[in-house]
This record gives sequence, structure tokens and C-alpha cells, in this order.
Amino acid sequence: MTDNTDTNYQQRTSAKRLTLFSLLFIALTAAGLYAVYDQFAGRSISFDSKLIAPQTLAAITSLLLVYFVSDGLRLHFTLRALGHRLPFPIIFRLVFINLFFSNVTPMATGGGFAQIWYLHRHGVPVGSATAATTIRTVLAVLFIFSLTPVFLLTLDTFDGQSIAGDVGSALAVFILLYLGFFIILLFRTRWLIGPLGGLLRAFNRWNLISDTRHKHWQFKAKREMLRFSHSFGDYLRGRPLFVTLSVVFTALFLLSLFSFPALLIYSLGYDVDYLMSLGLLVVTTFIMYFSPTPGASGISEGVFGSFFNDILSGNHLILVIVSWRLITIYLGMVIGLFVLQKELIQSRRKSG
Repeated sequence: MTDNTDTNYQQRTSAKRLTLFSLLFIALTAAGLYAVYDQFAGRSISFDSKLIAPQTLAAITSLLLVYFVSDGLRLHFTLRALGHRLPFPIIFRLVFINLFFSNVTPMATGGGFAQIWYLHRHGVPVGSATAATTIRTVLAVLFIFSLTPVFLLTLDTFDGQSIAGDVGSALAVFILLYLGFFIILLFRTRWLIGPLGGLLRAFNRWNLISDTRHKHWQFKAKREMLRFSHSFGDYLRGRPLFVTLSVVFTALFLLSLFSFPALLIYSLGYDVDYLMSLGLLVVTTFIMYFSPTPGASGISEGVFGSFFNDILSGNHLILVIVSWRLITIYLGMVIGLFVLQKELIQSRRKSG
């Protein structure tokens, strides 16, 4: 009876937290769009029917299909390299669950936990699930963090702008800290066991966790960290084909993601410098990685508006931003919410 009560309380608390973050996401998105409308769009906005022309919708749908499929396949082949295989429907449901959680939690913190929970629920050990989601993230980070300095230094758009200097001065520090953490996590996992154990002991001293739970978490944390370390070794020793395909589909996923603005701008009748559009979105995504807001809401719209305002007329700027976020984020989030609800209902039926 107590366990059911605790579980119900935790579920209600999680639901309230997600609702709060979702409302915050909406509010910050609106604030970001208004800032662009006021500062960069000349308080002008109008709908253009070119965006819903049949050829445009066909092109967007095709690119969207590549975007979702490559997202699922990069996780699929990462798991295959680790020695695990899940049915494709499970993999692609996770794509949308991740889109929902990673965009309603600050700095995408919930996305990783949600993926681990989901994978573990479908038979993947926690250590392997943690390794798979972390490796998938690291591969994307390596691409983005490697390309950002190149575009900052080579794109004419950043000549004479403070953004190049501001971001450039912090770039080395961010990259070293971010990649340094992942390198330790992947190659020297044991180094993290001591600090994590000390943190749990501190929680116990402060009466935040009971003695029983402290002992349980100490054992479980050490076990899963070691499993994670072994799992990453399994990835590197996995079939070269699967490792290679996990990298290839990560690159394809990012290329499709970064191509949406160019497609939207071209559809509106502009001459598009594809490499410039690609570079601007790479830098935008890099900045979004360090946004403390849920799903980089507000910040992503503001950065995109400041970067693309010289390319687009004022009445089209807000239109492209909303379309870009609608296609790459909002649509996936809505699907993810429905998929999550279905998974939770099934989980309750099984536990009941």
C-alpha cells in the first residue's frame, strides 16, 4: 500500500513538474518570438502561401522523413554495436519521447533520463542504455563542436560582429569542459565513482536520503558506472559496420536538421547560400547546447532571428522561425507526448 502511494505521489509530482516546464517552454518561446518581432523583424509579420505549396510540402515531408529516420537509426546502430537489438517501432517511439522530454527540461536534462528509463523498460541494462544515449550525444556534439569554430572563422556574416569574438573567447573553455566531462565519463568512468559516492554520503548526512536508501544507491551507482564503462568498451569493440553506421547516420541526422532553414528560405523565393545557412544553424545549435531554458526556448528564436535577419525580410523572419521550430521541434514534441501517454498507460496496466 505504501509503495503504491509513493509511486502515485511521484507520478503526480513528475506530472506537475512536466506541466510547469511545458508552460515555461511556451512562455519563453513567445517571449523570444516577440523579441525578434520587436528588434529584428521591424514589427512586421505576414503569412506566405508559398510555404504550403504542394512542392514545398513534399520537400519538407521528405526531409522530415530523413530527419526522423536517421535519428532512430543512429541509436539503432549504436545499440547494435553494444550487442543489443530492439524492434524498430520501439526505437522510433523513443525518438519522439526524447524530443518531448529534451525540450521541456532545462538543458535537455530529462531527455537522457527518459531514454535510459525507456530502454531499460524494454530489456536493455541501465549501463548499456546509459552508454548508448551518451555515445549518441557525444557523436553529435563532436560534429557540432568541430564545425562551429570553422564557421565562426570563415563565414562573412560574422566578420566584424561581436558574436564571433564573444563566442570565440568562450568557445575553447566550453569545448574543453563539455568534451572533457564526456571523455572522463567514457574512458575513465571509475574516476567518477568516488565523487558520486561522496555526494551520496553528503545527502545521507543532510538527511536527504535514508541509511537504507544510501547503501542501496551506493551499490547501484557503482554497479551501473562500471557497467557503463564496460558497455563503452563493448561499443568500441563492436562490429566496425555498426560503429561506422552509427557515425554516418548521426552525420545524416545533423545534415537534415541543419538543412530546414535553407529549404524554407528557398521556398519563399530567396537565393540561398546553402553553406551560409548551414553554418549559421550550426552556430545557433552550438549556443542552444548551453541554454538553461527548456528546449532552448526563447534563446533559440532570438539567436536565429539575429543571425538570419540580414537574409530575410522582416515579414518573413518570424514566419521562418516558427516554421523551423514547428517542423523540427513542436511536431515531434506533440507526437512524443501522445507516445509517452500510451507508454505510461501500458506500464500502469502491467504493474497493476
